[in-house]
Amino acid sequence: MAFRPNCCNFAAQFYVRTLIIMKRRRKNAGNRRGMQLVTLCISTSMVLVLLGLVVFSVLTSHNLSQWVKENLTVTVMLKDEVTSNEAKLLCRDLYHRPYSRNIDYISREQALKEQSEAMGSDPSEFLGINPFSATLELQMKSDYANRDSLKWISAELKKNAKVADVTYQVDLMDRVNSNLTKVNILLLVIAGLLTFISFSLISNTVRLSVYSRRFLIHTMKLVGASWGFIRRPFMKNGLVVGILAALIAIGVLGGCVYGLYYYEPNMMTIITWRELAITAGAVLLFGIIITTVSSYISVNKFLRMSAGELYKI
Repeated sequence: MAFRPNCCNFAAQFYVRTLIIMKRRRKNAGNRRGMQLVTLCISTSMVLVLLGLVVFSVLTSHNLSQWVKENLTVTVMLKDEVTSNEAKLLCRDLYHRPYSRNIDYISREQALKEQSEAMGSDPSEFLGINPFSATLELQMKSDYANRDSLKWISAELKKNAKVADVTYQVDLMDRVNSNLTKVNILLLVIAGLLTFISFSLISNTVRLSVYSRRFLIHTMKLVGASWGFIRRPFMKNGLVVGILAALIAIGVLGGCVYGLYYYEPNMMTIITWRELAITAGAVLLFGIIITTVSSYISVNKFLRMSAGELYKI
């Protein structure tokens, strides 16, 4: 009679110890899984920040190109006999031309005043006359800021009887167009390479996360679970990680833009809400697609393996 209680006590103690060990293992496994998710989220967000920077640069390069072209000036020098009213009528006529974006009229008196302030002396005092001509500072739309357009625009302006000459910096215009084209091509190449590299890095990180549960995948397959049923939680997990990583990346990029605006408010003439919205949408889309597709590929890889192959990897 004394042996049975001892056996019962031993069995109870063994059962309790087994439960404690299993609980600790589940807790440790949960902690490891949580750390894997945090690592995956952080690494994915870092890659998405780089992708977002490239997308943002590509989008703003067009605005930068347009801003540079529209700030290149064509100087239209008027004849000395042209009055102020005639010059203003010419300005009004040029405003209706398709290539005009902005026109500033600088009278002879204003030109003399500006040059006197810049030189520190009045040239008319020792020359006896005002040596400066009235001018029109013409800023064109970006589509017309190229050599071919400027050639026929200059010829058209010179036909006017009130115009003495038309000057613009041809070499500067060509250099600006050439450099902006090279920058755009370089950014597109970098975007393509970074997209491929980011997909590889995130795919490897997701594969490591799925690797730790490869035996669970095999067990579910043995009990008759369909591949779609097995994939579903991993796909959901990848979707959540992609969204969280994208939100972190968007926050980092937003902080960078705010810092840029804080130190240089004029940059907002190039950066618009359209570019910010497209960049945020692209980062979110990249994050969701890359993580879910990587999860799908990784789970399928382990689903195709046998039990012996799972032990060898």
